[in-house]
Amino acid sequence: MKPVSELLKRHDSAAWRTSPDTSVFDALSTLARFEVGALMVMDGEKLVGFLSERDYTRKVALQGKNSKEVKVRDIMTPDVMTVTPQTRTRACMTLMSQRKFRHLPVVDGEKVIGMISIQDLMDDIISDHEATIEQLTTYIQS
Repeated sequence: MKPVSELLKRHDSAAWRTSPDTSVFDALSTLARFEVGALMVMDGEKLVGFLSERDYTRKVALQGKNSKEVKVRDIMTPDVMTVTPQTRTRACMTLMSQRKFRHLPVVDGEKVIGMISIQDLMDDIISDHEATIEQLTTYIQS
């Protein structure tokens, strides 16, 4: 399995962020614009939380709150599990499976590099399997 840094080259996930003072409605607009299911919550350059569609569903929609009035800081997940650019994709998959989440911010020291999703990992696994199948087919046919 490859390091997470290889997956980050496929998209600019560092832009998938919002601030704690943003309204949930505006954060949802950002989710829609990037077509992603989660955002890193940043206070300047510091990662202070994580906002997912699940946070919105459980803490705003199901409680009948107004997303234009509620701030991201009120519903975000403050304790964020992160990985480094050197973390292997298999370790990320294990972590996501055990903790039951679908996104992982990637940090290098204090610097936020980007974010990977379970979809990124699945796409990578499928690509690796297709390459292996192609190599084996070529080998068998030669």
